[in-house]
Amino acid sequence: MERDRRRRKKRRRNRKTTRKGFVFLVLLLVIIGAAGVLKMTKAVPGLFRESGNVLLSDSGQKIEFPELNVSEEDVADGFYYQQLTEREKQIYREILQGVRSMEETILLHAGENDEAGKIYEYLMYDRSELFWCDGSSKMTVYKDYTEFHPSYICTPDQRESRREQIENAAQEALAGAQGCGTEYEKIKYIFKYLVDTVDYDQNALDNQNIYSSLVGKKSVCAGYSRAAQYLLKQMGIECIYVVGTVKEQGAHAWNIVKCDDKYYQMDVTFGDPIFQENETGETLPHDLVNYEYLCCTDEEIFTDHQQDDFVPYPVCDSNDLEYYRINGLYYETFDENEIYEKMKAGIEQGQEMFAIRFSENAVYEVAKEKIIDNLIPQAAEFLVDFRQLEEVKYTYAVDDRKRIIMIFWYS
Repeated sequence: MERDRRRRKKRRRNRKTTRKGFVFLVLLLVIIGAAGVLKMTKAVPGLFRESGNVLLSDSGQKIEFPELNVSEEDVADGFYYQQLTEREKQIYREILQGVRSMEETILLHAGENDEAGKIYEYLMYDRSELFWCDGSSKMTVYKDYTEFHPSYICTPDQRESRREQIENAAQEALAGAQGCGTEYEKIKYIFKYLVDTVDYDQNALDNQNIYSSLVGKKSVCAGYSRAAQYLLKQMGIECIYVVGTVKEQGAHAWNIVKCDDKYYQMDVTFGDPIFQENETGETLPHDLVNYEYLCCTDEEIFTDHQQDDFVPYPVCDSNDLEYYRINGLYYETFDENEIYEKMKAGIEQGQEMFAIRFSENAVYEVAKEKIIDNLIPQAAEFLVDFRQLEEVKYTYAVDDRKRIIMIFWYS
């Protein structure tokens, strides 16, 4: 299934002044899509008897299967692999062995009652390193076996060249994580790295795989999510590729990560400010990161995401790593002076973004009015004086569903 880009708009206003004023720009969230396409052609009936790796038809024709060298241990960590029956797991490993060798025809122990297409889909969700597979296939299904024909996006020689480029890019990415001590620090680093280095581009070549994101630096949400899965796996962190939709808007892909034995939702795509720029035409600071979708709960992400229900995804119910909480930006009450002092402290520290979240709608509504009408102009004045500027511009965005206010400073 092909996952297309969709968009979610933020509330916006426009204002502009000089020195003692500001410019308000428009912010949007844009969602892009991910996943492969699976095609199945005709099914042809037949009668076969199985003996080891050979199927013998009533007419005497032998169907010989290659020895299966992909072991259970090679794939046991795959989340989707774990959802399969023992018979389906063997088919999964047969497909994996075949596509690793880029075989044009893969013989499977899958008959007319097996779902080879589903199994291939699960394989592609688990194995982000299979960048040369586009996720589509054709197959001829007999009573007791299947001739499986996967589609590849490059030649074997091109694959090796691209694999080397991917490995070099991954090494470069992971080199920056050497100072990360905890699993959370590693996850946050990869989240930020991908936001900082990958730009959304619906026209990017091969935008459903990791080559587009890690080497080409342009992709859609499939590329973001698979790159996160690929890099975190190399760091020893479980990262699941999740498929679903954004409510009322369309298909999407993101991740679930495991950190200190708990599961958390994570959407790198939603962390990237390039979406706002693509939609508004305004220039936004590309070094900013929206951490709202880093290590959040099901409850939080389900306000605008919905997982597909074909597998039981892990429950994500812990908010102990939620960005606003662990950074002291989550408030259950509103104190105007306290918030203003925190905004000033951020300016003094050179921060170009200030974000805050409130626990309840009633508190949020009061705070939003005061922050927009009073605190932002005051903070803009402080920024002008502190940096000795002639003019200050900023962008603010509000998310009423999540009770978040974000301010971006420009000087």
